[in-house]
Amino acid sequence: MVDDTAMSDDQPSPELVLDALDDPDCQSILRETADPMTATELAEACDIPRSTLYRKLEQLSDAALLREHDKINPDGGRTSYYQRNFENVNITIDEDDTFSVTIEHGRQGTDERLRDIWSKMGDEL
Repeated sequence: MVDDTAMSDDQPSPELVLDALDDPDCQSILRETADPMTATELAEACDIPRSTLYRKLEQLSDAALLREHDKINPDGGRTSYYQRNFENVNITIDEDDTFSVTIEHGRQGTDERLRDIWSKMGDEL
């Protein structure tokens, strides 16, 4: 059996993660994205202007705390959905007083993995 609780070797800097987690708008977005939501749904649920929302979504994505996936619409085009992308965030300090961050991503079902692959393929086209 494959363990999908991935801890990527390419972890973001502690500063990126801490800045995102310290931001009230980012916190609100993370609370709302246990299940996938569109930007329109998030702007309404979090009471955040769309221009601010997109900056916060980028900040959370850069910090590896949020993932975006696309759904292909039957009438053409795609709709982006955003979902929280972690189960645990661990901040540690080593003997050299250097901080590091480890983000533990949760298990993904087969349908979620396929959706992510399909979304990435769409970006390549």
